[in-house]
Amino acid sequence: MTSLVPGGNAPVATGSITVEIAYSPIPGADIDVSAFALAESGKVRSDNDMCFYGQPNVQGGAVQMADASSGRAVFNVDLSRLEAAVDKVALTATIHENKASFDRVASLKVTVSGGVEAQIPTSGMKETALILGEFYRRQGQWKFRCVAQGFAGGLAPLATHFGVDIADAPAPSPAAAPTPPPAPPAPAKSAISLSKVTLDKSRSSISLEKTAAGFGEIRVNLNWNRGKSGGFFGKSKAIDLDLGCLYELQDGEKSVIQALGNQFGELDYEPFIKLMGDDRTGAVAGGEWLHINGKKWSEIKRILIFAFIYEGAPDWKATDGVVTIFVPGQPEIEVRLNEEGGRLGCCAIALLENDNGAVKVTRRVDFHSNQEPMDKAYGWGMRWRAGSK
Repeated sequence: MTSLVPGGNAPVATGSITVEIAYSPIPGADIDVSAFALAESGKVRSDNDMCFYGQPNVQGGAVQMADASSGRAVFNVDLSRLEAAVDKVALTATIHENKASFDRVASLKVTVSGGVEAQIPTSGMKETALILGEFYRRQGQWKFRCVAQGFAGGLAPLATHFGVDIADAPAPSPAAAPTPPPAPPAPAKSAISLSKVTLDKSRSSISLEKTAAGFGEIRVNLNWNRGKSGGFFGKSKAIDLDLGCLYELQDGEKSVIQALGNQFGELDYEPFIKLMGDDRTGAVAGGEWLHINGKKWSEIKRILIFAFIYEGAPDWKATDGVVTIFVPGQPEIEVRLNEEGGRLGCCAIALLENDNGAVKVTRRVDFHSNQEPMDKAYGWGMRWRAGSK
């Protein structure tokens, strides 16, 4: 194993590489890890060259975020597939909303498959953003350099430093005022949104207004603790936490999307909602995904996102579950399953409602014995029968 200090470098294989960033979590503060594909100028060529929680796959899959959980992030980087104009891939870490600085991180290490590691010294580091290291091309050979350079301000200024165009977070709706004369339309411009909104008891809902480009494809992700033996679940069987939803269309159609009964749905046809597979163990790094066709949002009335424990004793707090809703060009919305839940195996997580064309997202996080009483609580009125997957 080659151990690098800041400024040190080592050659790496040209093909597929796995990079693990392991760190000590900070209570009450999230750490976001990102990768930037940079041209010779040291800048991205477009916003599509930034790989982060809201855009986990760039460069045609040559740079992928494979895992992003508390204390760990993993990237798969295939250097042989990078476009010829890409000279570097920089790895960074930032503390969300600048809630702490890196001197609070007791341990931070980058490990590159093939036998290269770099322990990042964080003692006395008051910055909230950090360039960890970089892959760079030198005379046809790829190398990895430990950088360990602190950067003030967090993810937004760091991304701007690399040339990423950052979208402004939406401001709260102002009080009613006289309507001003219409201004000439501004030219459309692509920008990445780094906003992250956490819905909790103090802020339970948010409305996303439709833009000229529409809502695009809305992606809902469920991720949870992997349930390894000796961890949260002891010697018990790995938990199977399933994502699903109840939906109601504007024409009155109502049904359920879930792996149970193989009700996976359709994206391009009614109901315009699709469950993208079923992760039975939590071993899939990205968790489970539910996609909603935002182009057809006008035909959807409401969607209730839920999760249920198909196997394993109900223990919601121990799952460390989180649902994240990604809407292109809008702030990322996060709902954590941090309530006790008792012995009830089904959790209604978030309600998405068509509010005069806007997407109104409301945190619920209430618990039910199964889908049928949840249906009754939210007035869906469907008939239920036992199913399996």
